[in-house]
Amino acid sequence: MDFSRAVDKSQLMRLLGRVGSPQAVVAVLTAITGVYMGLVVFGNVTDYETNRAFVQHVFAMDTTFQSPNTMYRAITDPTLVTIAYVLIIAWEAVTAAVLLTALVAWLRGRPAARPLSTVGWVMQVLLFGGGFIVVGGEWFLMWQSKDWNGLSAAFQNFVIASVGLILLRLSTKDVQ
Repeated sequence: MDFSRAVDKSQLMRLLGRVGSPQAVVAVLTAITGVYMGLVVFGNVTDYETNRAFVQHVFAMDTTFQSPNTMYRAITDPTLVTIAYVLIIAWEAVTAAVLLTALVAWLRGRPAARPLSTVGWVMQVLLFGGGFIVVGGEWFLMWQSKDWNGLSAAFQNFVIASVGLILLRLSTKDVQ
């Protein structure tokens, strides 16, 4: 038996064990969602008016069924729309920063990686689940709009962050 080949196989198996570990999987998902949220912020800032229009139409409920029983919910004040949109962008930016900080912690093997990933994904769940699905989808009836319905994208983001949280909770070992 060639001893050098056995060592190479042993090192390869250790490497594969690390790459395929639950921590590596969580780190990769942290990276993907952190970069994604960063790009969302970039898009909202560089294409501010287009994305603000989305928030404006959802809040105004101008493309919903226009039921008199629900139109009292509409917000048409441009200042309030702008404040809400800026707060959304700020929340997205902090979420991206937390997730990218978590990624660095994963790469450096820091114990802070787990709680940072948790906070980032909970922020993402709150924004897309609570903000867009609950408030936008149900309170402002976004589901009724053919033109300004972001429920599919919100659900996608909610699920991705939820999967990250589930994987994180299933992997019980701390960073090594």
